[in-house]
Amino acid sequence: MSTPEAASNGAEGPGRETSSVPPVAQQRAQWRTFVHVLVNTAVAGLTTNFIWFAVVFWVYLETKSILATGLLSGAYMILLAVCSMWFGSLVDRYRKHRVMLVSAWCSLVAFVVGCVIFFTIPAETLLALNGPWFWAFALVLLAGCVVELLRGLALSTTVTLLVPVERHANANGLVGTVQGLSFIVTSVFSGISIGFFGMGVTMLIATALTAIPVVHLHLLRIPEPEIAHDPNRSAVDFRGGWLAMLAVPGLIGLVIFTTFNNLSSGVYMALLDPYGLTMFPVEIWGLLFGVAGTGFIVGGAIVAKRGLGRNPVRTMLLLVALLGLLGSVITIREWAWLFIAGIWVFMLMMPAIEAAEQTVIQRVVPFEKQGRVFGLAMTFEAAAAPITAFIIAPVAEFWVVPYMDDPAGQARWGWLLGEGRAEASP
Repeated sequence: MSTPEAASNGAEGPGRETSSVPPVAQQRAQWRTFVHVLVNTAVAGLTTNFIWFAVVFWVYLETKSILATGLLSGAYMILLAVCSMWFGSLVDRYRKHRVMLVSAWCSLVAFVVGCVIFFTIPAETLLALNGPWFWAFALVLLAGCVVELLRGLALSTTVTLLVPVERHANANGLVGTVQGLSFIVTSVFSGISIGFFGMGVTMLIATALTAIPVVHLHLLRIPEPEIAHDPNRSAVDFRGGWLAMLAVPGLIGLVIFTTFNNLSSGVYMALLDPYGLTMFPVEIWGLLFGVAGTGFIVGGAIVAKRGLGRNPVRTMLLLVALLGLLGSVITIREWAWLFIAGIWVFMLMMPAIEAAEQTVIQRVVPFEKQGRVFGLAMTFEAAAAPITAFIIAPVAEFWVVPYMDDPAGQARWGWLLGEGRAEASP
């Protein structure tokens, strides 16, 4: 089977004239605009990650329920899967600036509603997992976080719109670096905020920070040609995205591969925070997770500087194989240095894996269809994680943890897993 990379040889940047190169001044202006869009999206991602980390920390500390954190993480990925195709269709249907504004305002409204629920409902009622208010509160915040994906999809298409084709891999690496930086900041600040100030102050901080990108977007202008109107395009154009994928040999295989790879993400989502919070206080866990997240910056910086090599797909396959090996050893003992170092290496490799897929799509899919293709790819990939999250969370809470707390379980598996509080938990 030929690869998407092979199909991209000699391809021009979608949406660009093939007969001439934009003047240097225009390229510089477009790059500045791209940087503004990137920073705006990074601040939005910082805020949504900040509030979502905080919610997961808060729920686990208050309830000690692995099942609750697993359900929250799984619900997050399900919403991503359900909304991704629709979001991708919106990115193709409307101007990118308008799409980003809609995303920003929706997040702001959701977090305001979340504040109202949090400050009006008593804590014991809000934290009742079998009651409606907990899930109403969680779903409102989920919606505010998930809609930020709309800006992320739009950002991926602005790489094609504003960056010369020969610099796409570098731009995607820069995106990974900025996302890694926001990831680090949010994990550290979420732990500190929950540990020292509580959930109420954290909600107010997130709501205030959400308003900043809204103001910036209203002042920003993104040059974009006329939207290509397709009379056969539906509001959720699954068919259009699927046909665009089929038109490129190997692209479906690439998406299926990343979908299966995301099955492991569900395990990390369900168990990583409970494991870390068992080993460390929430403030320390947030700080250490932030330290481990510096791998994301280093990995993104390497891609931004050196690109992905001649064959991005080959690079991705090699790194995914290394990720599988890494995941099997980082919790083999309750050693903080092993756990944090393992997460750091995991973060180091992720920007290259993500950038490889994005670079291939940007090279081989026409600009006017990229939103749908990115959205369809995200639909498949996001749908994989909840499967393992919903399976592993109850298995861990109702079978693995009680078994490892029992002397019989410890005697049987102690030779392999060692002893300690976290070894008896996920």
